[in-house]
Amino acid sequence: MRHWAILLLAGAATAMVTPYALAHFRLIEPQGWLVESDLGDPQKLGPCGSTSVNAGTPTNIVTKFQGGQMLHIKLQETVFHPGHYRVALAVNSRAELPPDPAADTQDSDRGPQSVSAPIQNPPQIPVLADGLFVHTARQTAPFETDVQLPNINCSKCTLQIVEFMAKHGLNRDGGFYYHHCADIQITADPAKGIDTRWLAAQ
Repeated sequence: MRHWAILLLAGAATAMVTPYALAHFRLIEPQGWLVESDLGDPQKLGPCGSTSVNAGTPTNIVTKFQGGQMLHIKLQETVFHPGHYRVALAVNSRAELPPDPAADTQDSDRGPQSVSAPIQNPPQIPVLADGLFVHTARQTAPFETDVQLPNINCSKCTLQIVEFMAKHGLNRDGGFYYHHCADIQITADPAKGIDTRWLAAQ
């Protein structure tokens, strides 16, 4: 009897801390560069997911797109926190991806808690879109949108989607952010001019 009581107490304690430990969103489209669990794990460590103890398993998938076209993004939030999302593109190296913006915080009995984070408006290269899916209530349907790709050539670009979480404690690997990436290939549309802004920014 004592054994079951200990197990029940342990389960209750786990349930209390789970929102700070579980994954928070899954990348559905395009296919992510890591194999994801039903909850989206691993995804804490920037710039592209994994954790300090779980590097993840690569999918080795590179999705092909034509430059200048719209790319469909679909994701599912698995654990609710108010916040928003940002999409960025690295052409040559993931080192080109922008750092996570510094979040505004407030003190709580559990340490610093996130309040808000800057949103680029308009977005600046290498950010494609920012402030997506701003929400303060739980969403059951997937988030979906289209973002325009630059008309460039890259054999293996990195598309990054990050989630800023408000009202959230600091997580060891990702601060107040969670991260997913997809490996994509872009072939420029010959009927359109090359987007030289992206070439100059690399």
